Amino acid sequence: MTELLDPRVDFVFKRIFGSEQNKDVLLAFLNSTFIETGESPLTEITVVNTYTDKDSPEDKQSILDIKAKTVEGKLINIEMQLFNPYNMEKRTLFYWSEMYFHQIKKGENYNLLKKCVTINILNYSCLDNERYHNVFHLREDHTGIGLTDDIEIHVMELTKLDQYSVPMEKGGLVNWLLFLKGIDTSNWEVLAMNEPMLKKAMDTLEFLSQDASTRMAYDARMKALSDEKSMIEGARAEGAAEGKREMARELLTLGVDLSAIVKASGLSEDEIKKLLPKQ
Repeated sequence: MTELLDPRVDFVFKRIFGSEQNKDVLLAFLNSTFIETGESPLTEITVVNTYTDKDSPEDKQSILDIKAKTVEGKLINIEMQLFNPYNMEKRTLFYWSEMYFHQIKKGENYNLLKKCVTINILNYSCLDNERYHNVFHLREDHTGIGLTDDIEIHVMELTKLDQYSVPMEKGGLVNWLLFLKGIDTSNWEVLAMNEPMLKKAMDTLEFLSQDASTRMAYDARMKALSDEKSMIEGARAEGAAEGKREMARELLTLGVDLSAIVKASGLSEDEIKKLLPKQ
């Protein structure tokens, strides 16, 4: 059997959920998401930025998230994050605000603004709890009164599914997330029984995995993501190192003993000596 592509890679994810042919797959996934939080199921959606064969996954300008619109005008953005880009919370608010802002033109009435929902599916943990699905709204601290229902942010962390075997109950978001996480294909039949539309998602993934041109694009995308991850982690490491150097400079200015600076900063004596002002 051909090795399956990873459905968590953004361009594969978009081909499964963001194409016009698979709009019913996206609708089923969204309804599993919203029903879990007590909302009414959607009956119809429009995919705003559908995936086409002309899209180039290795092109940095490619838009690999999924944007959808409900009949009522509610906007939904779904993003799959395979690697941690850091500052996820700020990035999420920034992208949500862009979606909200661009609904109306300058001078138009604010009452035209519709609710915007962001769904982040993360292949890493970032929230300090055990829930795999967290939902955020604007609430007053003491009374819990909502300021507005226009902002809704979902954070789904695949790393918190380790405690779940294949669920035996019918339906549910966890079935979709286990599929994305890469559960053993021998359990796919149970997942598809729980969530029938998952069968189409699985068939799409198998088809893509057997297509030579898709595999070439997949390899190119994986290389681009690996390079991006290395750059992000390199910048983060350099930032941490600069923080240590800055601490050492301040301690040197205060006349602190060299051995104490080594202990406080984690830098070696030679590294610290290089920070001494030149005579």
